[in-house]
Amino acid sequence: MGRTDPSLHASAPPIPNSRMALLFVVMLVTAAGNTAMQSVMPSIGTALGVRDFWISLAYSWSALLWVVCAPIWARRSDKRGRKSMLALGLTGFILSMGLCGLVLWAGLAGYLGALATLITFAAARSLYGLFGSAAPPAVQAYVAARTPRSERTNALSLIASSFGLGTVIGPVLAPLLVFSFLGIGLTGPFISFALIGMIALILLRLRLPDDEPQYAARGQAVPYSGSSDASAGADADYEPDAHTETAEEPGRLSWFDPRLRAWVLAGLVGGHAQAMVMGIAGFLVLDRLGLRSQPEEGAALVSLVLVFGALATLLAQWGLIPRFRIGPRAATLSGMIVAALGTALLGVADDISSLSLGFAIASLGFGLFRPGTTAGTSLSVTRAEQGQASGIVASVAGASFVYAPAVGVWLYNTDAPMAFGLIVAFCLAVVGFGWRGLASDAEMTRDR
Repeated sequence: MGRTDPSLHASAPPIPNSRMALLFVVMLVTAAGNTAMQSVMPSIGTALGVRDFWISLAYSWSALLWVVCAPIWARRSDKRGRKSMLALGLTGFILSMGLCGLVLWAGLAGYLGALATLITFAAARSLYGLFGSAAPPAVQAYVAARTPRSERTNALSLIASSFGLGTVIGPVLAPLLVFSFLGIGLTGPFISFALIGMIALILLRLRLPDDEPQYAARGQAVPYSGSSDASAGADADYEPDAHTETAEEPGRLSWFDPRLRAWVLAGLVGGHAQAMVMGIAGFLVLDRLGLRSQPEEGAALVSLVLVFGALATLLAQWGLIPRFRIGPRAATLSGMIVAALGTALLGVADDISSLSLGFAIASLGFGLFRPGTTAGTSLSVTRAEQGQASGIVASVAGASFVYAPAVGVWLYNTDAPMAFGLIVAFCLAVVGFGWRGLASDAEMTRDR
């Protein structure tokens, strides 16, 4: 392992605001589209006469593909550049949303039976797991490789907050996009976000510089310079110091790498808790408010509860983490404690106010937890390994949604107290083993 010249790290400028804003928008669009979908799917399932469990299970195949594909795309981004993987991810999102909307419209209009609609929806949704999984690892690796260790948690928290803002915008827009034009109805959010994704893809292609890595330079201690002889469309600061950390290509990272093991375990267990809460939330609102027979009104109130949760997530990622400079370990552990409290309140909530408050508190906790484990994973490896680390983060996040939402909904319908008790137990388990197993923030965030 070669030595790193600290001066090389210091010379790298921050990511330009315009470029950071573009990355933010790309992630925001996908997050808004997905949460808009989540806010209307319980009502669509009710309208189709499909049981809650099967609606939740329809996402599982896509989540499994995400687990498998995210690390592959992350490694490919090291060779092909982050921009190409971002474009691939957005394309997968657009195709998935458009086809899902078309399938559900056909089902609601009576052209497809309920079973055929669900199976075809799952197949269309799988495009997001297959190709959409290329985008988040590319964004994380792009930002992490250009950010000093002491600022890494804040930078990754800002990117994570794009998902938080998306989860505000998605549920707010979802009821507005349920319109009667051409009988689109509850599928309006799908069609609309497919079109919005196309606009984001055009902006990405036009505004983000090309960043194909120049492997001829790898292994050389080349001081970074703000100027470049590359073409005008090239990204002049592509991983400026990745070449200085190692004279060889980094080895293949795995979930079981000793440096990552504790962070991966925390992300996996805590992620299952978050996925179960997200899976249950929409059905919980319909049941506690007695809106099963009024799907469109139910969709509006589900969206309202999700908005409060999203605002709490933004409070964590835009307010608490940067204001108090919370490190990855502190964010992970405190987030799990807060999430456990919010989940316990959600379990006994019986009106719109208490449902919103419980979901908001739980979301505040998960809003601290997710950037904490992401930054912890990033800070545990070298800059040359950031692409692979981002793939592992995305894969772990996807693994949480393979079966946890469906199991959560099944438990909720079978024994609601057991479902919420299991979620709280997952949160407290992360606190228990993370207290001793996660590296200290002082060590993790020290520039070196």
